[in-house]
Amino acid sequence: MDIRGIIDRLFEKGKSKGLEEMEVFIQRGSEFELMVYKQEIDKYSIADQEGLSFRGIYNGKMGYSYTEKVDETSIDMLIEEAISNAKVIDSDDEEEIFEGSKEYKTIDVYNDNLDKVTQEEKINFAKELENEAFKLDDRVESVNYCLYNDEKSNTIMVNTKGLDLEDKMNIAIGYISVVVKEGNDVKTAGKLITSNNFSKFKPKKLAKEAVEEAISMLNADSIKSDEYEVVLRRDVSANILKAFSPIFSAEKVQKGLSMLKGKLNKKIGNDILTIVDDPFMKAGVGSRSFDGEGVATKYKKIIDKGVLTTYLHNLKTAKKDGVDSTGNALKSSYKSSISIAPTNMYIEKGDITFDNMIKGVDKGILIIDVQGLHSGLNTVSGDFSLSAYGYEILNGKINRPVNQITIAGNYFEMLNDIEEIGDDLEFGMPGSSYIGSPSIKIKKLSVAGK
Repeated sequence: MDIRGIIDRLFEKGKSKGLEEMEVFIQRGSEFELMVYKQEIDKYSIADQEGLSFRGIYNGKMGYSYTEKVDETSIDMLIEEAISNAKVIDSDDEEEIFEGSKEYKTIDVYNDNLDKVTQEEKINFAKELENEAFKLDDRVESVNYCLYNDEKSNTIMVNTKGLDLEDKMNIAIGYISVVVKEGNDVKTAGKLITSNNFSKFKPKKLAKEAVEEAISMLNADSIKSDEYEVVLRRDVSANILKAFSPIFSAEKVQKGLSMLKGKLNKKIGNDILTIVDDPFMKAGVGSRSFDGEGVATKYKKIIDKGVLTTYLHNLKTAKKDGVDSTGNALKSSYKSSISIAPTNMYIEKGDITFDNMIKGVDKGILIIDVQGLHSGLNTVSGDFSLSAYGYEILNGKINRPVNQITIAGNYFEMLNDIEEIGDDLEFGMPGSSYIGSPSIKIKKLSVAGK
């Protein structure tokens, strides 16, 4: 029996067992992962995944079940578990099977050419990436990570209200981390590329970026504790935005877990700040035509010129607030329940170059990396204290490398203290969302050093 036959049989039998409305969510995909160490293949794996999640309304309650075995032998188990699950739910929150949006935008983010890249080409990329790092400088002690990874996925969503949707995507990642040593001083740096266009994977360029950054941090020292004007490099700003992205979730707001409660249509940041959620972005890892509940996705400005214009909603939170869903329901896998997350979210780029941003700083610090994003910040209060390193800026020029410092502040205050936004928008490591930012200059942050 084919997939469509299984779905029809599941709905037919579910109805006979008392399920009022039903939905099937199917994910199929494959992943290739390769790691190289000293020109030898250290890890090599190819994995195919397939799974089906089923949910249905039984006596007014939503029940869930899932299986990795997508065939007709799973039909009875899926129905029985969904009904059992619905019987024990004691929440008063109403969930619904969505009948579909009026219109869905066609999105094409699948690159067929990525499927044509041979395993030999992938191996050669990783080996050349490692080899280039060692060739660049004698101080390269080791390459502790050198990897290539690609994956593709296909999502099908069908329900008894007539919804029938399908999306597919693919993506590849290249990453290198190098260790450099001079005397007793050891430093590391890593660089990443994310794209579904393999022609953009340039081993020499990626290796050079990692090696040059690691070497630039040799002989770094701390700095006097004080308040400094701070430039957050684009990747650092993106990582911090990603860590604080839950503050925009309507679910967090409704539960009192976001300081943005009651701030809708109010100014919460500098006038130059605009944060976009764009599910239609070309080459966006988070691009999709529909969300985890089948709602059509929407382009939106979460913050527009400093003003909070919307929260991110799924159907449940939208109903509570009496608004339409923003198409941000997340079902990260067939095993997952529905949550809320951005798609491709980014700080809209400004018109100043990174070099000119540095030139405008008399005395400050450029931050190029932070650690402790999971433990060093509080998404409810907005407070953060993060171990960091970068460079001292004096009279508009990079003066020296700086490490063993901690930057601290409050994210909500920082949004108001943004002085400049660069034109160098870049996205970070993809996950459930794809988050990007240009470099930004902050009026002041507390820096603890020596």
